[in-house]
Amino acid sequence: MNNLQWLSVNAEVILNRCRQRRAEHLAALAARLLSRRFTPASLMIWSLLSGASLLWVVLARQDGGHAATVMLAVWLAAVLSSIAGFAFSAIGGAILFHLRDDTVTIVQLMIICSIANQAAMTWASRRDIDWRGLAVYFAGGAPGLIVGVWMLLHVERMMYTYVFGAFLLTYGLYMVLRKPVVVSRQPAAVDFIAGLLGGVTGGAAGFPSAFVTIWCGMKGWNKVRQRAVTQPFILGMQIAGLLVINIAEGSHDGGTVPVFADLLFIPASLFGTALGLVLYQRLTDRQFARAVNLLLIVSGLSYVG
Repeated sequence: MNNLQWLSVNAEVILNRCRQRRAEHLAALAARLLSRRFTPASLMIWSLLSGASLLWVVLARQDGGHAATVMLAVWLAAVLSSIAGFAFSAIGGAILFHLRDDTVTIVQLMIICSIANQAAMTWASRRDIDWRGLAVYFAGGAPGLIVGVWMLLHVERMMYTYVFGAFLLTYGLYMVLRKPVVVSRQPAAVDFIAGLLGGVTGGAAGFPSAFVTIWCGMKGWNKVRQRAVTQPFILGMQIAGLLVINIAEGSHDGGTVPVFADLLFIPASLFGTALGLVLYQRLTDRQFARAVNLLLIVSGLSYVG
């Protein structure tokens, strides 16, 4: 065998090995994408993306780009909020309240999109959820939700959102500047109070997660256990809040708030959630705690700004 033949044979061997390694790499990547770390909901989201994008192009052209702006706000809020598992309404509301004048309609839009997001995230965390422990939070959230919806319909929004925003901003800054606070005593009564306050803020501002998130963080739980509580709590409060708002609004002015148009924003919201979940899976517990505190600060700024 001459040198040319030897080089040709070895080049073919090397090429075959490269192809084999590339195939193995692609197979490993595919297995990782389809593994449990990436939620089943995200696979559904990606399949819906193409059709949803075409739908939004049509809608954006029909109203001069207003729908596209709202869609972008919903998508951005979904990406950021799904990293820590909350604050969708705070981030989205900071933009949407400047685009629309109807407070009830905005809160309802955020609740509808949040329900879709939380359903996907709750499904991803379903194996870690302690439904019995959640009962205390829901027991507090139910009466708090009624109070919150009453505030939404009868109280000027600025009267309570500034106080709420100032609290979130102050707490978030405090937690960023000092070591995490872990309480040794964790009575169920505080679970109830956290749920009660979450119900109030959920009905009044579409943001039921703040106090439950803060309390779960003070328990010293890791990110998986925290989200196993906050995700289903937010989902339950948002579904109940949507029903209570429509019932209360119907008795208040003789009609219900239309929801069909808001449903069209769900694909953009779910797409953002899928991206946020991928980012969340890469966070350590310490990075997750920092992301939570930063989103509390952002949420506070959105309500006082």
